[in-house]
Amino acid sequence: MNKTLPPLRPPTRPLGETRIRRRARPAAAASLAAALLLTSCGQAAPAGPGTAETTPSASPAPQEASAATPRLVMTYDGGLMTTDAKNLEVIAEEPLAGFNRLNPAGDGRHVLVSTGDAFQVYDAGAWSSRHGDHSHHYTAQPGLTSTTFTAPEPGHAVNHAGMTALFSDGTGRIEVFDPADLTEGKPEVKEHLLEHAHHGVAVPLEDGGLLVTLGTADSRNGIAVLDAAGKEVARNEDCPGTHGEAAADGAVVVGCEDGILIYRDGKITKVDSPDSYGRMGNQAGTEHSTVVLGDYKVDQDAELERPERISLIDTATAQLQLVDLGTSYSFRSLGRGPHGEALVLGTDGALHIIDPESGTITQRIPVVEEWSEPPEWQQPRPTLFVQDHTAYVTDPAGQKLHAVDLETGEVTATAELPHVPNEITGISG
Repeated sequence: MNKTLPPLRPPTRPLGETRIRRRARPAAAASLAAALLLTSCGQAAPAGPGTAETTPSASPAPQEASAATPRLVMTYDGGLMTTDAKNLEVIAEEPLAGFNRLNPAGDGRHVLVSTGDAFQVYDAGAWSSRHGDHSHHYTAQPGLTSTTFTAPEPGHAVNHAGMTALFSDGTGRIEVFDPADLTEGKPEVKEHLLEHAHHGVAVPLEDGGLLVTLGTADSRNGIAVLDAAGKEVARNEDCPGTHGEAAADGAVVVGCEDGILIYRDGKITKVDSPDSYGRMGNQAGTEHSTVVLGDYKVDQDAELERPERISLIDTATAQLQLVDLGTSYSFRSLGRGPHGEALVLGTDGALHIIDPESGTITQRIPVVEEWSEPPEWQQPRPTLFVQDHTAYVTDPAGQKLHAVDLETGEVTATAELPHVPNEITGISG
């Protein structure tokens, strides 16, 4: 059953408080910008790893490269490691205590590391600068910067519509900024404080607005949409257990324990699960398709359910179909290919390629040995990350990393790693 619902109640007061926190741009950054304007293309000074506020200590000067240099960043127990995305060679290791999580910052260069009480910026050390009709490419030694965003219980970091939103589960505070400004230090941020702290998410919208989850420390029940001034313009509270988000060709979705909410063209639509409890709490979207890939769980009482079906939700038609993979998977198994194809890394060790329109499994590519999802979500398990036309799969049991060419269906590279990998993300360079 699909239904388009108006806000359940008109906003009688602001959902939270919105304010802009401005930063003073370092004089060094201003001088660099002026120098670039006065320098010819052949003599242009490269934008280095940042100002003194963001440059890793003892970082060498950047080197110009002949092409963009994509890189991968992985966590391990006790730090981070960075590899070249093409040959998988380890470039750098960064000690960092604790259990750390990774999110791309959204600028093709930096990664946001969720530490105990903050998001800390990691410079992966590769970037490109546009000069008229062409680009110049640079590399430098990767490293943690001193730029941090204080966030007790750092949660989701979401890049959408050219902006990045950070969500603090411990306070309900949201910080939105332009990731392109990270090279100059800590960017100017637009803050929004929700009425209640909760494990939530915020998504920047194309019109300058913001989609936010609704909830308390005890429960989550829906979403609200705010305009650029922070005024609530839409609300839906028919989403128990609200969790996760994805964008797909003009739409944003969030998962529920009984379906999914779609925000498109100013309206919120609920798509119900075919089961009374049908949780779709993890999703993967792409601008190349209106269809969102999601997980699908039906056992409300399970300590660890190992589902074998995935969900495909068409955000244009509000239609849902379920696909039986014949194998289980984990929340780190979902991805999207360069043509919009849905990708799922199964516990059978294969990468399953699914046509998002028909739900047909078009290919199964063996990558790793069979595996079982560990009981604790923080523990390493094979994890999928997709960048451009390549799918990267971590192999904790073998302490390896594999690269899969999605055009040919072949495993093109395998590398042994110095540490057991856990989370993985990457930058385009």
